[in-house]
Amino acid sequence: MYKMMKLVDTVRIPPTLLGEEVMPTVKNALREKLEGQVDKKLGSLVAICKIDEIGEGHILVGDGAVYYDVTFEAVMFVPELQEIIEGEVVEAVGFGVFVGMGPMDGLLHVSQITDDFMSYDAKNARLVAKTGGKSIAEGDHVRARVVAVSINEREPKESKIGLTMRQTALGKLQWLEEARKKKQPQEVGTEETA
Repeated sequence: MYKMMKLVDTVRIPPTLLGEEVMPTVKNALREKLEGQVDKKLGSLVAICKIDEIGEGHILVGDGAVYYDVTFEAVMFVPELQEIIEGEVVEAVGFGVFVGMGPMDGLLHVSQITDDFMSYDAKNARLVAKTGGKSIAEGDHVRARVVAVSINEREPKESKIGLTMRQTALGKLQWLEEARKKKQPQEVGTEETA
């Protein structure tokens, strides 16, 4: 889930940039420092939107840089348990598929895709159902539920987000659309009489 948050941090402006305007220099320094960073409680910082306040600058002994305390608004991505997400399959492997959901990827384990047994087709890099003809591969769009969240702020790539599609109204969007069309009553043509 994306959230707008008000945050406070300290940013270092090196001496080479001290002649520049403060606002854009501080915003750029904040972007370089924080965008893409992951925090266990706050989630992943996607974008810094607006600077609300820049405090008075401080100089530390032995460092020619100026340090500013900055209050700013940022867009954060925080995966929450039981949240329904839609994303694109970014990789298919033997044990499941990875689903891109904004700045993070979630794992849809092979056991959580369908009730049917799925096997890996290495030649075509996809998972194929034993019966029913369903398959899932890179580029497919899916709707899934978040069932596990383990954020690693030191190594964001090691964060684990577990997903499932084994519930009603979840699955590959193409499968859901096909099921919806099958359930719609067929229109019966009527003849006009004169």
